[in-house]
Amino acid sequence: MQELPAITVQRLTKSFGDRPVLRDLDLNLHLGEVFVLFGANGSGKTTLIRSLGTLAKADKGIIRIMGRDLRRRGAFLRRFIGVLTHQTFLYDELTGQENLRFYGQMFGLRNVNERIRSLTEKMGLQRVLDKRVGTLSHGMQKRLSIVRAVLHDPTILLLDEPESGLDEEALSLLGHLLSGEDKGKRAVIITTHNLGYGFGLADHVGILANGHIAYQQDRGSLDMEAFRDIYTGYLSKAPK
Repeated sequence: MQELPAITVQRLTKSFGDRPVLRDLDLNLHLGEVFVLFGANGSGKTTLIRSLGTLAKADKGIIRIMGRDLRRRGAFLRRFIGVLTHQTFLYDELTGQENLRFYGQMFGLRNVNERIRSLTEKMGLQRVLDKRVGTLSHGMQKRLSIVRAVLHDPTILLLDEPESGLDEEALSLLGHLLSGEDKGKRAVIITTHNLGYGFGLADHVGILANGHIAYQQDRGSLDMEAFRDIYTGYLSKAPK
């Protein structure tokens, strides 16, 4: 029997006032898969991530996480979801260490110190852990928020334009984190408009246009130049 998708989205719709952003969007993703969704600014990428991450409510449609209805079981399912958005969700007056311990306690982690040590080493954060977050550069805050998002070893990882604000070293570290030994236990959605960055991480690629996933394909069946032409074609049709 085929396993349930880790993420199932059916006819997801969201508007802001009279402006529709998501329109009857459908999506299925299984554990071990990285789905990179490309789209122009304003295409609805952030709205989709926030809806999947319980940070926003859709107007209608169904979201299932591991077969469970997110609308009905949101509080329970939140523990299985890690989210990175343009907000860091870090407390400026606390140190990096204090922030991560707080989130570790919130998720009831027993091995919180070990997780913090391991992940901050992977993201090159050891030297700033005892500094208050408000004094850190944007790039270091972004690295720290990545650790926050994966600290509880989530089954579902949602990354909204993770490359924004990261230098080449941090991008490389994040790539290793996503492709490590735990990849098979996790379903990952990454939104971006950076073709060069996103294509290399993807198992599957998609294009968000006109409020729905207008194009979707296995990355292995495409070369980057062919996909660039497809993506450029959708961008040329996007509302200005």
